[in-house]
Amino acid sequence: EEAAKAERDKSMSLQPGVAVGTMDPQDDEKVVYLTFDDGPSANTQRVLDILDQYDAKATFFITAQQPDYFPMIKKVYDEGHTIGLHTASHNYKYVYSSTTNFFKDIEKIKEKVARVTGESPTIIRFPGGSSNTVSSFNPGIMCTLSNMAIEKGYHYFDWNVSSGDAGSGRSKKSTYQNVTNNLSKKRANIVLMHDIYGSTVDAVKDI
Repeated sequence: EEAAKAERDKSMSLQPGVAVGTMDPQDDEKVVYLTFDDGPSANTQRVLDILDQYDAKATFFITAQQPDYFPMIKKVYDEGHTIGLHTASHNYKYVYSSTTNFFKDIEKIKEKVARVTGESPTIIRFPGGSSNTVSSFNPGIMCTLSNMAIEKGYHYFDWNVSSGDAGSGRSKKSTYQNVTNNLSKKRANIVLMHDIYGSTVDAVKDI
């Protein structure tokens, strides 16, 4: 249990609210943070099996889109991975229509996580990222949400390596190449992937 907590603390060691592209590894350590959005799903167990095989830890930014797989939240937590919040609905029109709706949606998934793990996550990832364009129908909302999130005690994390696995042309090969070709030795690398896609899981082992 202590080891699991240490791993969770380690994965939270990035500085929140900082542009991840400017972060430097400490003591010349080459760091890659694997993050998975939009789960849990039917593929999450496969991801966990691969991570376990390589004794690697990841961060899962979860939603409530597939309630049948909620039991996986506890398993992810128990195996020492970090759980982050990605809103319950992942509905851009709803969560970015007002600050009230956004935090209501965040609290909804936060309560579900707390119910099964006993802990309430404070790390979040904005749907689309903090510099998204999907919220452009409500000008200024992201600036307000970013500040409010910090004021409320949340830490938000973006990414600086995109697997491109959410695109229509996703494949095992393209996911692998997008990740490995964009890693840098000069920064902490935060990799964006989604454990809802089978092709992503197929690429994780090679990555």
